[in-house]
Amino acid sequence: MREGVNLQRYNTFGLPAIAERYLALTDVGQLSGEAFTEQPALVLGGGSNLVLLERIPGLTVHVLLSGIESTDGNGRFRVRAGTDWNQFVRYTLERGCPGMENLILIPGTVGAAPVQNIGAYGAEVAEFITAVHAWEYGKGMVELTPEDCAFGYRDSRFKREPGRFLITAVDFNLSERRPLKLEYGAIAEELERAGITDPTPRDVANAVTHIRRSKLPDWFFLGNSGSFFKNPVVERSHYGNLRETYADLPAYPIDDAYVKLPAGWLIDRAGLRGAGNERVGTYERQALVMVNRGGASGGDILAFSRHVQETVAEKFGVDLEPEVQVVGNQD
Repeated sequence: MREGVNLQRYNTFGLPAIAERYLALTDVGQLSGEAFTEQPALVLGGGSNLVLLERIPGLTVHVLLSGIESTDGNGRFRVRAGTDWNQFVRYTLERGCPGMENLILIPGTVGAAPVQNIGAYGAEVAEFITAVHAWEYGKGMVELTPEDCAFGYRDSRFKREPGRFLITAVDFNLSERRPLKLEYGAIAEELERAGITDPTPRDVANAVTHIRRSKLPDWFFLGNSGSFFKNPVVERSHYGNLRETYADLPAYPIDDAYVKLPAGWLIDRAGLRGAGNERVGTYERQALVMVNRGGASGGDILAFSRHVQETVAEKFGVDLEPEVQVVGNQD
């Protein structure tokens, strides 16, 4: 246990934040110790998808449990929560277990994946999860089924009940062969550019990798949390009204009543791609990504994000909801 730890190098935005108390979790045996009678204010994995404010009161637990805990050799894996997500996806492809190729290069850890129900290019991690292993405060170790996790779009029980569970490992099933997901235009365009007409899962992974690297900044050089806002879901009637003015507005069907709109397109067409100030703004190649240009605080990020929300709502009548988790207090 350490006190007054600066978490700046532990979050991908590179935001300064002082944890009142900090504990590195390297062994599940620590969970039965005295420190874990208290619910942590923050469970920290790879530090992505977070906006940290200046002060993090209480206990911060940094989950450093990593590695493949078990595999049956047929596409079923149990993976420790602190394992790097991208490394795990590459591991599955190398062993001939495709399925998650659309989710490659998403920053963060395996334990954070079910919390956010991470997704990209038409795929969500919930499709592949068979169980989540966690420490439930006041009870001990529990195993949750996908139904227990209550997954939704960029949502889960873990997100709606913060502080109740600390994820230690996740079970995945990649034994079932699924058709490739190519419906997102960027993937099809990238495969066509490469002259690939009969793509393999590895081809799709390479296409997604190229797309993400061409559009998204490396957080090591330019602090960011990836996609800052969820893609909003609107009624088809509202989408039809918008199409009368913006004929090129893309949409992805949800059901007969609703469609999903690309938040990045809305922010871009609101004139906000590359906007901001010397500390914070949107990335010039992808408006959906907020970046720390140098010296930004969590408060700076939040203030600019509210400006983006207000501008998009005024122009399109669409409310943007942050995808990131905000933790801490401002000075």
